[in-house]
Amino acid sequence: MITLKKVGILGGTFDPPHIGHLIIADEVKHQLKFDAIWFIPTNVPPHKNKATSSAQHRLEMVRLATKDNDSFYVNPIEVNLHQTSYTIDTIKQLKRTHPENQFYFIIGADMVEYLPHWKNINQLTELIKFVGVKRTNYTLDTTYPIIEVPIPTIEISSTNIRCRFKQSHPVKYLLSNDVYEYIKEHQLYEGE
Repeated sequence: MITLKKVGILGGTFDPPHIGHLIIADEVKHQLKFDAIWFIPTNVPPHKNKATSSAQHRLEMVRLATKDNDSFYVNPIEVNLHQTSYTIDTIKQLKRTHPENQFYFIIGADMVEYLPHWKNINQLTELIKFVGVKRTNYTLDTTYPIIEVPIPTIEISSTNIRCRFKQSHPVKYLLSNDVYEYIKEHQLYEGE
């Protein structure tokens, strides 16, 4: 008999991954008693502008950001597709290759509001459960079923971090040390 594992998925551009992502993952894992959190960087996000750094840089930064937590894993499934990443396609493939897992997709309140625009959203809600976490200036109001998880809020975004790099403002404590060093070593975000 196969024992189902509860796996939270945190997808995103992660351009760059920051402590806010780690706080969300850790809180959701703890509160919902998940066995693991899988970080899945997108290759080409369907709802945002193209990422600033390459998929390979973002994948490596997520690996560095999560390496100290035994419950965090990085899955390159979307990066390996080399095309626009749609959650429905990713989930179908994950369910085929990992039938022992029950998947929960973690999204911020900004994405909760955007759910009606997701590709095949009705089919997607039959395949997975959504976990919604609050973000400032957004609500978790939706007609779609979501599990709401309160988390400590921290006003930080990848966009803000990229701007701070460009303006030579401090960012060191907004990122893991390894991610910070990787960005400096590869001179990411300096020429934006």
